[in-house]
Amino acid sequence: MSGDIPAARPTALHPPQPPRRGISPRAGGAVPRPRTGGIGLVRFNALPEEDALAALLSCCGSRRWAERVAAHRPYPDPESLLAASDEACYHLAPAELDEALAGESLSPQPLVGAHGPGLRAAQTALHAAHAEYERRFRHVFVICLDGCPDEELLDRVLSGIRTRLGNEPDEERAVAADELRRLVRGRLIRITAAGR
Repeated sequence: MSGDIPAARPTALHPPQPPRRGISPRAGGAVPRPRTGGIGLVRFNALPEEDALAALLSCCGSRRWAERVAAHRPYPDPESLLAASDEACYHLAPAELDEALAGESLSPQPLVGAHGPGLRAAQTALHAAHAEYERRFRHVFVICLDGCPDEELLDRVLSGIRTRLGNEPDEERAVAADELRRLVRGRLIRITAAGR
């Protein structure tokens, strides 16, 4: 996957990709982006409808979510966009949440930036935990790692997935929905950051 959305450090469970600060980022859509930055809020507001939807779908795989957020353009400031995104996330119907979670990546890869002794064993444990999580909850594990130092990524993911495996399905669905909402916020922030 390729892209140009900048972030401090990639933290996905995938090979180098558009840095999205979270687990399970997907392939980006056909979003017009300059190489060194996001497209900026002004440009996002001015995108033709289909391009705006493509940009939004690169943040969240729910078509209805993308339509809801796109329908309220132009946004006067980033906070308004994030508020609209949160509102749309909170109102995802079960099928729309399923669609959004299905849009997340299905195959965990090594954490970019993770290193050190025992990494291979930790990666094996992570793959096994992901498989068990998907078997139990019928969707991929998502977690937002914004602000997490590189040296804590693997521990944070392993701890999170082990803890969340103990949740009841309805409880975990609510946790996954909130983590997805946080991931989407970070993706929107990077897309609407002013390009250089």
